[in-house]
Amino acid sequence: MTGVTEFSLDTLDFVKGGGLVTVVAQDADTGVVLMLAHADREALARTIASGEMHYTSRTRGLWHKGGTSGNVQRVVSLTADCDRDAVLARVRPAGPACHNGTTSCFRDEALTADALSALDRTIATRARDAGTDAAATDGSYTQRLLADRNLRLKKLGEEAVELTVACVDGDGARAAEEGADLLYHTLVALRAVGVSLDDVRHVLAQRVGAPRR
Repeated sequence: MTGVTEFSLDTLDFVKGGGLVTVVAQDADTGVVLMLAHADREALARTIASGEMHYTSRTRGLWHKGGTSGNVQRVVSLTADCDRDAVLARVRPAGPACHNGTTSCFRDEALTADALSALDRTIATRARDAGTDAAATDGSYTQRLLADRNLRLKKLGEEAVELTVACVDGDGARAAEEGADLLYHTLVALRAVGVSLDDVRHVLAQRVGAPRR
């Protein structure tokens, strides 16, 4: 992985694309593909100097992502592809990437989220709907857990024990099932105290490369 300050523009082939290279912006914490754009040498030079993404539009020319809206993209790393005509920009977005106000310019959930992200969004929806008429008629298990602190902590402990037993027994299939149950109950417990999966991912990303404890 190449950091920002270590990234050399001389490694890129701007000639092939008529002065431009393709840039794929990806959320550094979630892995979500945010957008695809282009950049010339000046745009990438400004990106490196400022630490925020700059792009080149064929119609507007140089533009600073979020310069007007505030939805800037802070750069974590820049990496060239094998043909040297495309760049993967891992960023931390301050807001939506798309002009339509969505997190990503891509609409296909398969491109923008994994199963854990989808589960976390469902739990967030249940938490948001808690106390509404919809929640009263739905009566989902997730909402029961969110409403009952003792129940959700009891289930969290039970699932941890069941996973431990499955691992002790060397039962891989059961361990996978219990692991999935534990992840679900963990996400519910986290959401109940205002923590999202993205918050956890951010902590993990900060620990990458940190000194060993």
